[in-house]
Amino acid sequence: MYHELQRQGQGVELVGIQDSDMAAAQAVAGQFGCKVFESLENLRDRVDAASVAVPTIHHLRVGAALMDAGIDVLIEKPLASTLEEADELIRLANANKRIAQAGHLERFNPAVRATGPLLTRPMFFEVHRLSVFTPRSLDVDVVLDLMIHDIDVVLSFVKSPVKEVRAVGLPVVTGKVDIANVRMEFESGCVANLTASRISTERVRKLRFFQPHEYISVDYTRQDVLQFRVAADRKFSTEQLRNIMAAPAAVPIPGVTLNKPVIEQEEPLHAELKSFIASVRTRKKPEVPLDEGRLALATAFSILSGIRQHMLTANLGVL
Repeated sequence: MYHELQRQGQGVELVGIQDSDMAAAQAVAGQFGCKVFESLENLRDRVDAASVAVPTIHHLRVGAALMDAGIDVLIEKPLASTLEEADELIRLANANKRIAQAGHLERFNPAVRATGPLLTRPMFFEVHRLSVFTPRSLDVDVVLDLMIHDIDVVLSFVKSPVKEVRAVGLPVVTGKVDIANVRMEFESGCVANLTASRISTERVRKLRFFQPHEYISVDYTRQDVLQFRVAADRKFSTEQLRNIMAAPAAVPIPGVTLNKPVIEQEEPLHAELKSFIASVRTRKKPEVPLDEGRLALATAFSILSGIRQHMLTANLGVL
């Protein structure tokens, strides 16, 4: 994607690739016409910014080496393997005065961005992220692989500390949790139900939430938003209520407003990298700073703790 931004004249140059697999690095470099760096140390004074897209257990090592070399970083989700490692990344970013962004891609989904201005007082979320099984990312469970996207988005919408977590999850085809559900209650009174699965027969990426007199539906994949608003003082007949719930867009009803924000379609990764590059240039705080990546990680760990407790209570053994 950096190469695409370079091709579009965004003032970006893909300088090179560094990978422990030299053959893979050379193949990518050959495809995009850039260099191969044999070590992280070779990047010093050669690049201004880099994406850290290595296994999570190496995020701290690689991120530390880059920031110590004066390089700004975008670190893919989840931010780190432990909260202690996340704290160290945050400390290093501050100490080295580096731009450091957490790679929570869905924040840059045009549908998510279009939803921000619609928020008033969200009180209930229903979120589903379902995927068919693939052999990728089996070194982590579904919470850190998939659900963490929605954890981050919900936290950014609610902006309230989590008060209680009740979670259930099961390993089905792997040795780690493959399907999980969590009910999170926030100090604001908001409740969020999140479900994530990597063993489903269909692919679903939807977030729906309610706030006073409003229902808003977000489809990550289609990149669209539907806002369904009802006048607070409006009374409806049984027939009108039936029509509203069956097909809210089909028949105009006084007191009911249907809004579909105009959304300019864009690849979230494209938008994320543009945002990162803008922060590098202006030295302004990134849209998703590391402390927000840490918050999503801490919440994910709380969910996993709840899953383990539920498994023990239900005599399902331990992971």
